[in-house]
Amino acid sequence: MSIIHAMESRLAVLAPSHLDIHDDSAAHAGHAGAGAGGHYDLLIVSAAFSGKSRVQRQRLVYQALGDLMQNGIHALAMRTLTPEEI
Repeated sequence: MSIIHAMESRLAVLAPSHLDIHDDSAAHAGHAGAGAGGHYDLLIVSAAFSGKSRVQRQRLVYQALGDLMQNGIHALAMRTLTPEEI
């Protein structure tokens, strides 16, 4: 299973209405930590983020991704929105 498919599977727990994951790893080739995992850009829209701060939303994402943050993901840029914010 690819890292993106694993991310999609784990983020399903947040019941996203929209999920877009882009692999930016090629743009970071040669970067000191690039060998430890990929660089990803995430846009996730979920009602689970309603009433939560930006930090709380990001914690929910990190929690859902679990060990992928240490094994497979080196860097993750994320935008976490509610359906009302798009």
